[in-house]
Amino acid sequence: MDKVFIKDLLARGIIGIREWEREKEQDILINVTVYTDTIRAAETDSIDDCVDYSALAKKIQEHAETAARLTVEALANDLAKLCLEEKLVWKVVVRVEKPGAVRFAKSVGVEVERKREE
Repeated sequence: MDKVFIKDLLARGIIGIREWEREKEQDILINVTVYTDTIRAAETDSIDDCVDYSALAKKIQEHAETAARLTVEALANDLAKLCLEEKLVWKVVVRVEKPGAVRFAKSVGVEVERKREE
């Protein structure tokens, strides 16, 4: 199966369980790989037959910046569901990271993999 990816999408939003995290926006780094079939898109060369990664990135960023989730697990699952709403996506891998959240670590986060219910 073919993959379309969005790499290192940066959002700024409220995420975390600590009091200070609920008051100040933080960087949220998002990586998404959606699984799709690009054969028709290659034949027609039409955006209508493609996963529109620009529109998808915008939806992902908007959600991440407004969801105000407590955990990266919850946000990652939200974003996976959002991606699976796209008609041409049958599987998704979403990685959500909080850069600098843990001392001496560049980043921490979670990665989830979800499939469309058939």
